[in-house]
Amino acid sequence: MISYLKGIYHTNLKDRIVLLVRGVGYGVAVGDRVKSQTKLGEELAVYVYTHVRDDVLDLYGFTKQEELELFQLLLQVSGVGPKSALLILDRGVEVVKQAIIKADTGFFTTIPRIGKKNAQKIIIELKSKLGSLEELDLSQVSGETQEVVEALQAVGFSRQEATEAVRHLPEGLGSPEEKIRYALKHMKGSQTS
Repeated sequence: MISYLKGIYHTNLKDRIVLLVRGVGYGVAVGDRVKSQTKLGEELAVYVYTHVRDDVLDLYGFTKQEELELFQLLLQVSGVGPKSALLILDRGVEVVKQAIIKADTGFFTTIPRIGKKNAQKIIIELKSKLGSLEELDLSQVSGETQEVVEALQAVGFSRQEATEAVRHLPEGLGSPEEKIRYALKHMKGSQTS
């Protein structure tokens, strides 16, 4: 299995590039972002996912390890193949993670090959896997923010709901009481809709 390649960006094809490594040209599918950021003739290093099917062996390349890891997570979702996963990742790792955490189906449906059903599957199946990595780390925020989260939990909201509400507080709210009132009003509105 090929896991990493470093060579010269030799040729740009429609759905992949040719990466020349010690005289051997490897066809590697990469996102448009990689193509636009690298010029022909430049050196390029990619982490590789080797996709093997009945009669096909495809290589998918990523410039960062975290892109490869998220790509592999996306492939675990039924209905999402490597080409679709590559299109999703071309939007950027952080953007994709935030769309999953915020359950933004609209983000995923703007990507070719991803319908509403698949968007929902991606969010449902990956939210728990990413959530732990992206949760608000209360040890690194102000005591005031922690106070708001705890107050919301005390009135019956889950930690996840309270944390999400704190993330969406507008800037400029003063006291913790103001923040709690705003969050309660916002959360009640979102629960009835």
